[in-house]
Amino acid sequence: MALSISPKIALLAEYALIARALSAPARLMLLEQLAQAERGVEELAQKTGLTLANCSQHLQQLRRAGLATSRRDGKAVIYRLTDGQTLQLMDLLRSVAERNLAQVEDILLSLSDGEDAPEPISRAELAQRLADGAVTLLDVRPADEYAAGHIPGALNATLAELDRILPSLAPDAQVVAYCRGPYCIYAHQAVSTLRKRGLNARRMVGGLPEWREDGRNVASVAKRPSS
Repeated sequence: MALSISPKIALLAEYALIARALSAPARLMLLEQLAQAERGVEELAQKTGLTLANCSQHLQQLRRAGLATSRRDGKAVIYRLTDGQTLQLMDLLRSVAERNLAQVEDILLSLSDGEDAPEPISRAELAQRLADGAVTLLDVRPADEYAAGHIPGALNATLAELDRILPSLAPDAQVVAYCRGPYCIYAHQAVSTLRKRGLNARRMVGGLPEWREDGRNVASVAKRPSS
């Protein structure tokens, strides 16, 4: 007769299930996308560059680990993050990696061409400066993500579009950039580009998902009715 597994080992096996779910870059990309808004499998595959079959497999692992959940919408399966704790776990993973892995620090430093990036601005301080009209806010995510939800008052321009908005920015303006959240590097790159152009630029701590999770207002762009 086989011995039953001990309660502690059983618990550790469940904890390890979550750790394994976080062990693939593809699944981290999917979590980043789900942090923006709930999405169908086809859209997630397109956003991440995964095949439809591979994307579905990764999503099933995230669901089994309790990091994502799904619902049916007709024939489509729509996924979303389970709750705000998933977002906290994603950020904790980033924080531990930045603190303990030298390669992570080197990669982040390369985003600003080897120059130390300015200290990011907290979401609370940003909210106050927005209320005072003392900052220009820049959302550097793709237009569809901006339309689904963004910080009120933010301008939208991807990295490739920064030159388009530069003439509209006052030389003495303080510009704050933000993007998707813990794993997004667009804001780092935007700040580096803007500072090379002589602007006082910083990035916000976190991204749109963390701003929303704080309970702060989020705006969206209304879809035009189909003709």
